[in-house]
Amino acid sequence: MSPSTSTAAGSAVRGNRLALLVVGLCWLLVFFDGLDMFVYGSVLPHMLETKALGISPGKAGDVGSYATFGMLIGALCSGTLSDRVGRKLTIIASTAVFSLASALCATAGSLGVFSIGRFVAGLGLGGLLPSAITLVAEYAPRGRRALIVGSLMTAHQAGGILAGFVALWTDSDWRLCFWICVIPLFVGVPLAARYLPESLAFLQVKGRTTEAAALADRYGVELAAPGAKRPAGEGWGALAALFRGKLWIQTLFFWLASFGGLLLVYGFSQWLPSMMRAAGYDLGSAIGFVIAINAGGIVGMLVGGRLTDRFGGSRISAIWFACTAVGIGVLSVHMPLALTYIVVFLTGLFLFSGQAMVYATVAHRSTDENRGTAVGWVSGMGRFGAVFGPWLGGRLVDNGSHTAGFTAFALAGVFALVFISLTGLRGLQPAVAETSGAGPQVSVAS
Repeated sequence: MSPSTSTAAGSAVRGNRLALLVVGLCWLLVFFDGLDMFVYGSVLPHMLETKALGISPGKAGDVGSYATFGMLIGALCSGTLSDRVGRKLTIIASTAVFSLASALCATAGSLGVFSIGRFVAGLGLGGLLPSAITLVAEYAPRGRRALIVGSLMTAHQAGGILAGFVALWTDSDWRLCFWICVIPLFVGVPLAARYLPESLAFLQVKGRTTEAAALADRYGVELAAPGAKRPAGEGWGALAALFRGKLWIQTLFFWLASFGGLLLVYGFSQWLPSMMRAAGYDLGSAIGFVIAINAGGIVGMLVGGRLTDRFGGSRISAIWFACTAVGIGVLSVHMPLALTYIVVFLTGLFLFSGQAMVYATVAHRSTDENRGTAVGWVSGMGRFGAVFGPWLGGRLVDNGSHTAGFTAFALAGVFALVFISLTGLRGLQPAVAETSGAGPQVSVAS
């Protein structure tokens, strides 16, 4: 082996080690994000039956919407904020915020205080995911970006599975469940502060070239060529870049697809246990459905990510949304328990990864300089659906119309299917459009 070949091989190994470090740390933090997000839906059936804090289905829907409204603000701010202060700091701050807010929920003496806690938690939950996706997408090896992003999103569903088990283990002691959600403050935050690297693209855009070069040399990562033209990557300039030429049409379609996708993710996943409880299933089974739908979500993320790398995100996302709509429609019919678990699992397989592939597609079609803004705004505008979904579910369940809830969420899947399909129309895709095997602009040396 020649010296140059040996050097290249060593750089590849170190680059892969860096990618593994970034993915591993972000996976852990997104895992905690998923736990915090799903714990409310897991304990909600018990809270409703015991009327904890005087809660009712309608009020429960409002609380869920407060959380997702906080996520809307967090997601909208995170893209621009991460392009200004860095992905790392945004990720750490977001984790600290939702952890502290969970402590407030655990000690709440009234529904008002509890609602404030969920709103503040939403700020952190909404800020973490887009920043983590952006950082992971940058460091992912060439040709594996969608697969890596899909793998990252399995953490969200793993957190949801833990939320279901926590609710069962604590016998739905909701205060204890929220105390468990404070753990990231003492585990995730210190680990990220110590080991998570900053975005190389961000360091270069900010002129911190010495720091970027040192990090690249340490892990064998290639930097963009010095003097290469790099569009402004911060503030309203990065947002305005998403509306240049025909890009405004594609941007609008992505926002609408995300609206439908997040309405599904947050509305259906939050109200699934309560709707199934209203449909006649016992409390243990209703909580068990949370575990089943998130287990399906993990499989869906892995399968969807691999297929996206091969066939393109918009195609796979469209198919996934279609299958989600069918699955939700089937669940409106009362079935034997074993068959219901299978349908819930299959619905989860498509539900979460359909939206994740929307994010992966946006990451593919964006430059390093505005990727944070692009993903953040797609996530943020979709949060309007996330706000509407829990509210809608609460109103339907409060009126005894859980069957109508299944129908409404199935229609949301059709809505998302239509608009993600439209993003793939010819003439709308930019020069950096998704292609099979598209890699990041800051890549691992090979």
